[in-house]
Amino acid sequence: MRLILTGFLILWGSSILLAQQKIHSQKWYENIHIGGYMQVRYNSLFETNPNLNCEQCDENWGEDGGGLSFRRLRFKIKGQISPRVFFYFQPDFAKSIGEAHHVGRLKDAYIDVGIDKNNEFRIRIGQSKVPYGFENMQSSSNRIPLDRNDALNSAVKDERDLGVFFYWATKEKRKLIKKLKKAGLSGGDFGLFALGFYNGQTANHFDENDEFHLVTRFSYPIELGNQVIEPGIQAYSGKYVVTEHNPNINVNAEGYLDQRAALSFVLYPKPFGIQAEYNFGRGPEFDKAMNTIEVKPLQGGYATFSYFIEKWNQQFYPFVRLQYYDGGKKHELDARSYTVRDTEIGIEWHPLPHFEFLVEYTFSDRRYEDSENPINHQKGRLLRIQAQLKF
Repeated sequence: MRLILTGFLILWGSSILLAQQKIHSQKWYENIHIGGYMQVRYNSLFETNPNLNCEQCDENWGEDGGGLSFRRLRFKIKGQISPRVFFYFQPDFAKSIGEAHHVGRLKDAYIDVGIDKNNEFRIRIGQSKVPYGFENMQSSSNRIPLDRNDALNSAVKDERDLGVFFYWATKEKRKLIKKLKKAGLSGGDFGLFALGFYNGQTANHFDENDEFHLVTRFSYPIELGNQVIEPGIQAYSGKYVVTEHNPNINVNAEGYLDQRAALSFVLYPKPFGIQAEYNFGRGPEFDKAMNTIEVKPLQGGYATFSYFIEKWNQQFYPFVRLQYYDGGKKHELDARSYTVRDTEIGIEWHPLPHFEFLVEYTFSDRRYEDSENPINHQKGRLLRIQAQLKF
């Protein structure tokens, strides 16, 4: 009996030792993963008003666009290179700078440093998404409507900035977030609580006034049977320096007050889904009566209703989105003044693994005015289509 017990202990100890040796012998580069996605669009089908466009949505929407275009062409390189260190790098090759098209530009470059062994407490350092707005933080490869809503996306162009952010989430909730991400319902792990600071001039721009923006967010996903809901609240504050303006307009070099708060609610589509957010605050906005830029109130939000259908080994997501925004867009010329009322109806179709096709009909009513175009109210309809490869 002793011999049997001794043999068992030796075998058990040897297996543990071999497992530990395997872990320690694993090289950091063996944990690196490569992925990405490509989106090809056509925006001009059944277009009723070529003067209608949306600079922040898609630069190929309207008279300056036309034809097929790349909306996104991205590669992701990421990896948990040690138990407490994670890195993420993502460039995009679909941007235009002047007459040069498909120019490479940095989107994400950050590291996560775990404070505890389970990485429930993390510090994120680098250029990454600012934790403000649920839709802002979701990957464009996962979002159903073609573009992010104007109301919350006007807070942070490209959703990113260079900063330092603290994230916290329990081990159990991180498993739920990972499960939602694997199902294609969520775009990433941004914790339950976030607190941080960032430059405030949006991605790939230097700080202009030596003052950080501060941001915080709290959300809590809850499982209710087969369904998952996630309410959230977030806010940020800072001063934004308007850099895009006509020379005949005097601007405050120290920046304009830039403050917002928002509420979020998500019912993940299992099968019926609701995603709604609303924000309000103050920020720089063009004043055509005074031909200047002033700090003004802003507000707006959206609601997206979707349904998940699985048939013939394929997936379908019909959806409707309503959105409204009244306020300035600080990163556009003269902090352009907006009033937006849009309705989008469409369907996303997954006929094959890694391939998606989306058709969206847009009803748009937009007033957007600056010093070059102080009276500008456009209405129109158009059918937009997109093919996406995701890997």
